[in-house]
Amino acid sequence: MRGAAALLAILPAGMAWSADRDDPSGRIEVRRQNSERSSPDETTRTTLRLETFHAGTISRLRLDLPFPDEKTDFSGDPFRPRPGDVKLRAYFRPFQAGGWRLGSDLEMTFPTADPSSLGAGKYQLGAALHSVPGKAPDYVSGAHEWRYEWHVRQTVSVAGDKERKDINHTKPEFGMRDTFDRRWLKLTLKPTIDWIQDGKTGAVLEAELGWNATRDWRFYIMGGARLWGEGVPGIYNRRLELMAGREF
Repeated sequence: MRGAAALLAILPAGMAWSADRDDPSGRIEVRRQNSERSSPDETTRTTLRLETFHAGTISRLRLDLPFPDEKTDFSGDPFRPRPGDVKLRAYFRPFQAGGWRLGSDLEMTFPTADPSSLGAGKYQLGAALHSVPGKAPDYVSGAHEWRYEWHVRQTVSVAGDKERKDINHTKPEFGMRDTFDRRWLKLTLKPTIDWIQDGKTGAVLEAELGWNATRDWRFYIMGGARLWGEGVPGIYNRRLELMAGREF
């Protein structure tokens, strides 16, 4: 209970529930993913995600609190969670570059997993650049909007357990999304280049079906499978993920 209270204490006072607000001040999500491992960093887990939205240079802050199952295979055991590696990410206000509107973020991962085998054992620093699409017509009945999305992230380890494997990989993503009548369908190709393994590559393909039930609540189900690259960081054999989220 004291741990939960400490986590709530770091959230800004503005994160109060408000049913009649015009713009959300934050979002909370619960994600459950069952993963069949292809690399040691992939494991079945439940994740609590907390986000706050801001008006300054930093437009959004995200805190991921993962709880990997003690049993690490696809079936897992959701009733025996363990602490995982905490992740903090800051998103910056989008900017114009030529004819593109781009977003960026910085991310820090902390080796807080217990036991450490359920995490990477390293402090990690990541940076990303990604496309910023226009607002999709989620609340226009019968409307469709196709859009393409891309994302590139570079992550390196900067400290941590010297006995654990260093981290240095690049992860581009390429997605297609169709939004229709408060629902969306997304197909994403996620390759990875692992520079620690001399540029060895791997990739997964994910299909996601989501639903904006109201302006506050959203849900999705996602299935993914490995295309190639066993043993590459971030590459799993198969995955099923469920998410429920609420803006406030």
